[in-house]
Amino acid sequence: MLEVIALDVADALAAQLGGADRLEVVADMAADGLTPDPVVVARIRGETSVPLRVMLRANTGFRTSGPELDRLRRAADTLAQAGADAFVFGFLDSGGEVDIASTAKLAADIAPLPWTFHRAVDHATDPEAAWRAVLELPGLDTVLTGGAPGGVEAGLDILIRRTGGPVLAGGGLRRKHVAPLAAAGITGFHVGGAVRPGGSWECPVDAGLVREWQALVSAATA
Repeated sequence: MLEVIALDVADALAAQLGGADRLEVVADMAADGLTPDPVVVARIRGETSVPLRVMLRANTGFRTSGPELDRLRRAADTLAQAGADAFVFGFLDSGGEVDIASTAKLAADIAPLPWTFHRAVDHATDPEAAWRAVLELPGLDTVLTGGAPGGVEAGLDILIRRTGGPVLAGGGLRRKHVAPLAAAGITGFHVGGAVRPGGSWECPVDAGLVREWQALVSAATA
């Protein structure tokens, strides 16, 4: 399964043309991905048939407050009406542990839609304890992880050992990483800059690059 980050309709159409299996719809990659405008989500839904996972994240960090969480819970309802099939979120507390209470509240609000716990898990004080805690959260079907704060290049060995759960490998994923991850049993791959010319977020998604990645993933996981 190949998931591609989309910022707008042009990205979404190119990703679909290239054969992406799923889109992660976000805004502001300078902040590593924040909640997008519902209008953008509705336009993407109107132009594409690819499943949409929409980011629920209001700041550049991984913590949230009560008022901010309330805003995200309201946003989730609006985004679902706009066409979101699933969501992407996850929070850490002040001690760097998984914020079970906040994350579970949001998971309950979006039920029965599934969701992804994003790379906050890689930034926990104890990533292995965080991994175990995340797997107990209701409605979760995917964990986006690079294995380490620095992404897949630094966390490859950890990812290879982390095959007992719903891993979506991402965070600086490169083509050279696909074969060893697939050999370890990982079948989900997440790309953003890798399917943009020069790896630049200033450039739109390129359908040809998506097609190359899809062929790579399909061959490795066959």
